[in-house]
Amino acid sequence: MNQVQKLLIIGFVWPEPNSSAAGGRMMQLISLFKAQGFSITFASPAQNSDFMVDLGEYEVDKKSIELNNSSFDIFVKELNPALVLFDRFMMEEQFGWRVAENCPDALRLLDTEDLHCLRLARQKAFKGNRSFSTTDLFVEEVAKREIASILRCDLSLMISEFEMELLESTFKIDKALLYYLPFLLEPIISSEIEELPSFENRKDFVFIGNFLHEPNWNAVQYLKETIWPLIKKRLPEAVLNVYGAYPSQKVLQLHNKKESFIIMGRAIDAQEVVQEARVVLAPLRFGAGIKGKLLEAMQCGTPNVTTSIGSESMHGDLPWNGFITDDVADFVNATVQLFQDKAIWHKAQKNGFKIINQRYSKGLFESSFRTKIEFLRSNLPQHRLNNFMGSMLQHHTLKSTKYMSRWIEEKNK
Repeated sequence: MNQVQKLLIIGFVWPEPNSSAAGGRMMQLISLFKAQGFSITFASPAQNSDFMVDLGEYEVDKKSIELNNSSFDIFVKELNPALVLFDRFMMEEQFGWRVAENCPDALRLLDTEDLHCLRLARQKAFKGNRSFSTTDLFVEEVAKREIASILRCDLSLMISEFEMELLESTFKIDKALLYYLPFLLEPIISSEIEELPSFENRKDFVFIGNFLHEPNWNAVQYLKETIWPLIKKRLPEAVLNVYGAYPSQKVLQLHNKKESFIIMGRAIDAQEVVQEARVVLAPLRFGAGIKGKLLEAMQCGTPNVTTSIGSESMHGDLPWNGFITDDVADFVNATVQLFQDKAIWHKAQKNGFKIINQRYSKGLFESSFRTKIEFLRSNLPQHRLNNFMGSMLQHHTLKSTKYMSRWIEEKNK
């Protein structure tokens, strides 16, 4: 076993850690597997972007691949990875059957990011002006696809304990197929805390989030139309700076200097703008997973006001670093209080540091994750025998997906 083991990551997009939490998450996983000694190839059918990281700087090989093209079969067979990590279920749908055919002994991992079906079902319930129910998931087409993908994989990496419980209780997924691996962060030490801007040296409010993500766009609309006018009445000098990658024209049109509602667009350095702010506002009304923007706020020592969706599965039994409320009046009151009261602000800031260090410090997860991967690799035949539903889906969907893909490939010729 002296031979360097290979990991193939099949990415939905090329990683952009400065654009989204998903990009940061992917770089954390790359670092985790690097520490385990894997040689990593990152492949994606996505177009290059101006903001993607230079994977070569991280000693990761970059490979462009095509959808519905048998050139992938040749590539993956030659690479012969010991592990394949699918970045979101869509990549497993496209390439999982090809990996299973050409590298049957490779351990197949799925990084869910968040449960797409949960986010979409909540979004539809919200837009239908009704409360979300878990029964909404059963009629969500994406749920059928996503759950099938989870069953076909040997292990799915979950960032949310709430979503793990949902999969086990609602969809009856065997817990042996799920593994809790949240965002993996460096612990915050006292010398770093001392260097952060003080309460007095911070000003303004900030919202930050990738605008390709529908919950973020909805939250900014909510701020503009409902919440910010009420805050502005209480704090006439207040300014809200709205940052986010890929703002559309409809986002840019919300810019209003007179109302101090400032659309800033992409942040060159997200941590810098969050550190300069006194309070982060995140009134998310639907979504899933854990929120990278709120973890970043904690790292920057910036308290926040958010909703139950925003804080879901993020803090366990620990007190929140700010306030959680779904009521507009309470949201406004909490925002004003946090902005003005130094003692409350400091307490909230300390709560954030505790959440990072006790729930997201990467040292809490590195060793157990390595052990889990080694165990699965050593016991893969039995593990797959125990997952009859997965092998059944692999048998049937492999054939249907395979022949659809072959048909598209011939059509493209």
